[in-house]
Amino acid sequence: MLKYLRKALFVGLVCLAGGAHAEIPEDYKVVLLTENFPPFNMAIDEKNFARDENIDGISADLVREVFKRAGIGYTLSLRFPWDRIYRLTLDKPSYGLFSTTFTEERKPLFKWVGPLAKSEWVLLAAPGSTIKVNSLEEARKYTIGAYKNDAVSQHLESKGLTPINSLRDQENVAKLMSGKIDLWATTDPVGRYIARQEGASGLQVVLRFNAAELYLALNKETPDEVVQRLQQALDALRSEGYVDEITNSYL
Repeated sequence: MLKYLRKALFVGLVCLAGGAHAEIPEDYKVVLLTENFPPFNMAIDEKNFARDENIDGISADLVREVFKRAGIGYTLSLRFPWDRIYRLTLDKPSYGLFSTTFTEERKPLFKWVGPLAKSEWVLLAAPGSTIKVNSLEEARKYTIGAYKNDAVSQHLESKGLTPINSLRDQENVAKLMSGKIDLWATTDPVGRYIARQEGASGLQVVLRFNAAELYLALNKETPDEVVQRLQQALDALRSEGYVDEITNSYL
């Protein structure tokens, strides 16, 4: 009798294990959110709201192809501000956010697919500035502007610095040029791209303090099978040279 009970228990466990990898429902969709973060993701008309085909950029084009290859449905919209869409993705199942900088602090908060692209974190000074720093510690004595809830700002705060956070990264351009802040903590090449859009040029890179990778961040309740299929699709596209092709088309 014990032999048969053990057999039944084994069969039951196998069935449960198989159920953990059940097919994704046909109507399953990920609600993808992004922001103006050129050249990685941006509205074609440069406004703070856009949908689907009105969004382009390195990451936007790549994410579309990844979902197509993985056979997973999605909706895509660009919204503002970053702080809001970041919190929406934290709170709502089936939500995803890109381009999101992967950090150890953020690692347990989401499920991750990537990397989509790479970038660097920098401190920028206004044209003609004589500021020179060799470390973030040396930069502590200056007034630093940053983008609220952005990974760069979070990193500075984790190091004990107190950046003045803006809801729009574009605001930091005006603050820097008018002397309201001494340095702008941002991502390269995004910061210089934004500055050109705002009519500012000649900004100086005072310090490069981190190399970062950009990912698609998914709500923690996203099924593992969805994450695996997306990652496999991205890996295949990278091996085929598609990632480099998309990147080079913008840079």
